Formats: sequence, structure tokens, C-alpha cells
Amino acid sequence: MYFGYMNRNYEEELDIAIGPDNNVVFTGVGGDARDAENGGDKGQPTHFYPRRQRMVFSVVIPKDWGLERKVVWTLTTGGKTNVAKGWLQPEWQINKEVIMQEVGGGADLENQAPVFTSGSGPQTVTLPNTVTLTATAQDDGRPKPRVVRDIEDTGAAAPSGLSVRWIQYRGPAGVTFEPGGAASGYQKPVTATMTARFKAPGVYVLRAIANDGALLTFHDVTVTVK
Repeated sequence: MYFGYMNRNYEEELDIAIGPDNNVVFTGVGGDARDAENGGDKGQPTHFYPRRQRMVFSVVIPKDWGLERKVVWTLTTGGKTNVAKGWLQPEWQINKEVIMQEVGGGADLENQAPVFTSGSGPQTVTLPNTVTLTATAQDDGRPKPRVVRDIEDTGAAAPSGLSVRWIQYRGPAGVTFEPGGAASGYQKPVTATMTARFKAPGVYVLRAIANDGALLTFHDVTVTVK
């Protein structure tokens, strides 16, 4: 089951730790004993960017999942609680075509998601030091890139194919990325290198996102900040 979110803020980014204010649990038929053990941690984000973020994480459910059971994501911030529920419904089944249409990437059924060929592994850093991470992805060249034109350039149009960018997925406080944009290219591997600066100690997950305009692939790096 896929989950995303809509942060109604246009600028403010929120950090909500796993626990009573940010948990995902299985309900029905006794729930799931693991929920009590992991505090409702099913891999959901703890750092929330402004506005709509689609299909941010997925939850794998057991094979014997019944129609009466639900996956429930609960978020509480600013004294307000929001709940998202997922359950089996045949007409809601998601496949690659649905995902591509959902993000406005067309319906090229031959398109395959990008693949990360290399990327940084777990890191440990001591404040105020920074950490530099890199990730390289490649793609099948589908869908054919849309032409993007910059009104400030000389008028030359460049295709926008595969892009790779870094975001903060988890952590106790905001992270600053330098540079903050995405690396892009077409019909060649794309490498995104960035330096992360931290405000507070803790365990962070920084995510590289490879996007071909229709399908996404993630590469997560855990950074322990002391």
C-alpha cells in the first residue's frame, strides 16, 4: 500500500518523530504484535516538505490480509490529528500504469523505473562537520523527455530526461543541502553529489530520488550525527 501526504504549508517543513505523533499500525483481527515492538514504525517519513508529496513510502502487508483489516497512518502536529487508512479494494489496485498517470508521466507501458548503479553507504559525522554523499542512476530513456525551455537562456531547448536529487527523509531536525537542486541528463548515467549540513545530533535518513518523469526509484543513506 502506497502513502503520501499533503502539507498545507507553502514554506514550513515539519519534523515529527516516530511514536505517538507519527505511527503506522495494522488494525483488525488482533492488529499486529510488531506494532507494540517498533512503536508503529513502518518506514514512514519523519521530515515533511511543503505541499503535496505523492507515494512517499509503501507498506507491505501479509499474504493473509482480509478485507476487514486496515493500515492506519496517524500524524499529530499543532494539536491536530490526521489519519490515513488503507485497505484492500480491487478497483483501487495500483500498477505501473496507474503510478505513471498519477504523476502525469503518461502511460508508456514499456517504461522501466530508473536504477541506482552506485551510491554512498552509511555515514557517521561529528558536529559541526558536514558529510558529502553521491548517487548515480541510469535509465532506459523512456518516456521520451519533454522539452524544457528556460526563458532566461539563449532560447536553446534542452530535453529533461532522468533527474537525481537528494532530500531529507528522516531526522530530528532540518538538514541543509549544498547544492540544493537536481542533477539531470538523458541517455546517460546521472550522478548527484551533495554536501549535507546538520543542526542537531541524531540518526538521519537522506534519500536520493531518481525520476524519469514517470517512475521513481529511491536510494537511502543513514547518517549518524554525533
